[in-house]
Amino acid sequence: MKKMEVGIIGLGKFGSALAECLSDLGHTVIGVDSSSNATKKAEEFLDQTYQADATDDVVLKQMRFMDLDKVIVSVGKSMETSILIVLNLQEMGVKKLAVKAISHEHAVVLKRLGVDTVIQPERDAASQFAHRIANPGMLDLLPLGGNILLQELEVHKWAGKSLIDLGLTSFGVMVVASKKKGDKEYEFVPPADRTLEEGDILVAIGKESDLLELEP
Repeated sequence: MKKMEVGIIGLGKFGSALAECLSDLGHTVIGVDSSSNATKKAEEFLDQTYQADATDDVVLKQMRFMDLDKVIVSVGKSMETSILIVLNLQEMGVKKLAVKAISHEHAVVLKRLGVDTVIQPERDAASQFAHRIANPGMLDLLPLGGNILLQELEVHKWAGKSLIDLGLTSFGVMVVASKKKGDKEYEFVPPADRTLEEGDILVAIGKESDLLELEP
């Protein structure tokens, strides 16, 4: 995995959690926030933190934000501040930009500005939880559009058959991993000619509507 240099502007709950995760993954993270309390907390897991006003493009240029692999803007509750920072970064030539939106209107403006990735943490979390309630066994809702799910399926009716026999790809579903009942580890890309047994767990990817029609 290529190691990146990432700038995160705004070290609130979301920004600091993201910064810590990226740092744990071995990436270099530069954290910026106008609050001294936020930067002090981030010093526990980041090598580089700066208390600064990110709406000042001179400050961002001094920190060489235009040379970073990716910049994430996660400022608090001011849409105007977020947009001003985005415009400054774009003017500086930042290519890979992700921004946390605080409202639907904010997200629409960011998309109109050509922001690569617009993040809506609360909305995304609510969507994930709603799908988990509706689809027991769901592992993840993939951000690909069209409600693409990663779903666990427990084998009952399919026992004695193989993936070749089932022909799931013709239904728009692909099995990417499996494990025997009681096993802890998954086997990725299981052999298609292996006979399935009662209680086997399959991990399948496909549209929600296609997965719901299956009776494994």
